[in-house]
Amino acid sequence: MRPRGPSRPSSSSPPRRPRPELAVALLLSAACATATLPPPGVAESAAAASSWSGSARVSVRGRDLRGRSRVIMAFRRPDALRIEIPGPAGARLIAAARAGRLTAVLPAERAVLESAATAGDLDALLGVALSPGELMDVLVGVAPPGLRDYRVRWGETLPRRVEAVLADGTKLDAKIDDAEAGVALPEAAFDAPPHPGYRPIDAAEARRLLGGRP
Repeated sequence: MRPRGPSRPSSSSPPRRPRPELAVALLLSAACATATLPPPGVAESAAAASSWSGSARVSVRGRDLRGRSRVIMAFRRPDALRIEIPGPAGARLIAAARAGRLTAVLPAERAVLESAATAGDLDALLGVALSPGELMDVLVGVAPPGLRDYRVRWGETLPRRVEAVLADGTKLDAKIDDAEAGVALPEAAFDAPPHPGYRPIDAAEARRLLGGRP
């Protein structure tokens, strides 16, 4: 007796195909494993925020700058921005921008930088070629025009991590530990930081004094 080989499907039986609803479910589960989406209405609410305040662990990797630091930030639309980089014995950098002007002080060095508040000026100082308005958008989950890539991981009401590749290839990664939107911020928060007797410096020296870190 010859051994029986594996059974073959009848030529009259059509091949089984996956159900469309099953394929959709598999695709959705794969997408959820790599990205998070905000609850309904959250992205729109975040994008419309007139003010924001929070802290983040920021990493920047660019052509001539690599570094990471904790950063405290606040903004009020349309053009008021404040950035602080804390250090072990006080702030390493306090920068305030408003109405197109930027003032950045390095208290430990008793040095001050005064310039325009353009994307080029923020790039020269911090290695991030974003205007104050574009930086505000990035923090609330809106991708400014010209980015090569932009990814957001959402919390309940605001982004908790944003990763962006800027037009010049710089990679920006901000892990946001604590943030609030729509907060009442004092006018003084965006005043030029006090700098009596501080010596004027340019962006290149400011970056060198910061150790090449953002």
